[in-house]
Parts: sequence; C-alpha cells; structure tokens
Amino acid sequence: MVGTWCRSGLGRLKKTVRHSRPLMFVNELMHQPKFTGAICPSSRKLGRYMAKHIPLNHDGIVIELGGGTGVITQAILDHGVPADKLIVIEFSNVFAQHLQRRFPHLTIINGNAADLDALLPPDVRINAIVSSLPLISLPPEVRSRILHHWQTLLKDEGRAIQFTYNLRQTQWQASLNACHYSSEIVWTNVPPARVMTFRFAA
Repeated sequence: MVGTWCRSGLGRLKKTVRHSRPLMFVNELMHQPKFTGAICPSSRKLGRYMAKHIPLNHDGIVIELGGGTGVITQAILDHGVPADKLIVIEFSNVFAQHLQRRFPHLTIINGNAADLDALLPPDVRINAIVSSLPLISLPPEVRSRILHHWQTLLKDEGRAIQFTYNLRQTQWQASLNACHYSSEIVWTNVPPARVMTFRFAA
C-alpha cells in the first residue's frame, strides 16, 4: 500500500516537473547549461522589448531561436505576428514538446539553430530572427555558424534581435558585418538584459 502511494506520488511529482515552466527551466539548466544559458525564464517585459523591433509591414516570416518556455514566443504573437508566419527553433526536446503543447497552432522545430538554413523552406523570406540563444556560452564553431546564417538569410529590412545578460559589448559582435546596430537595457528583467538589433542590408 505504501509502495503504491509512493509510486503514485512520484508519478505526480514527475508530471509536475514536466509541466511546470520554472521547474522545467531549472531541470534543463542543470542538464544542458551551455545551451540554456540563463538562470530563469525571460520576463514578459523583456519579451515585449524584443518583439517591438519586429517589422510587421513585410511579407515574410519570423524565426525564433531558442523558444524555451514560450515567454518570447507569446510576446511575438501579441506584437501582431500571425501564427502562420512564426517558426520556432528549439534545441531542447523537453522545451520543444512543451512549446508544441502550449502553442499547438505554431510550427515548432526541434533542431539546432546552427543548421538553420537546412531547417527552413528554400528561398524563404525572413522579416526577423529573434534569438534568446546564449551566444557567449555556445561552442565557438556553433556560434559562428549561427551568426553566418543571420548575415546570409536576412535581406532588405530583415533584422536580428538578440538579448544578452552581458551589458557591455560582447566579443562575438565584432564578427558581425552589420550596417545598422542599436541596443537598449531592460533593467526590470532578472537579471538586467541588453536587447540588441542588427540589420545587414544597406
């Protein structure tokens, strides 16, 4: 009887961890620290700061890299990006499954952002790439491939929007040949974050 109760309680606990966004985040942080890269999920305010830079007046799609628990995803939708114009790339299988449950109407791809060109339809037009990836902690070769995709896939008014907890200029920025760059700090996020926007076409 006690054993049955313990197994039942353990099953409920595992289910709670799987579906609780904060606990899910901590679990992924422990198992994949380099690819999670944050100590807690992004705030809704940070999501709004990132989403407001997405252009809505172009016939293209928006790519989100690192959907996590879906805070930024929801902000992108609230900004006015139609569900059929948003594709979310998530490396973690746990987060990808969570995102598919939370946003069943969205295209969620469980894949590596370093393979972005292979994950997307050919000749697709991209309005924006919204990234929550921990670029500083990623292996250099992975980071280089991701940044290369930004420069080759974004054309015209397309822009890359990235946040970082490093409030100073990061080393990887020097490798980007951006024609336009802006940044702002979201002090109310925990911890404070810097939102950077890049454009690559004159």
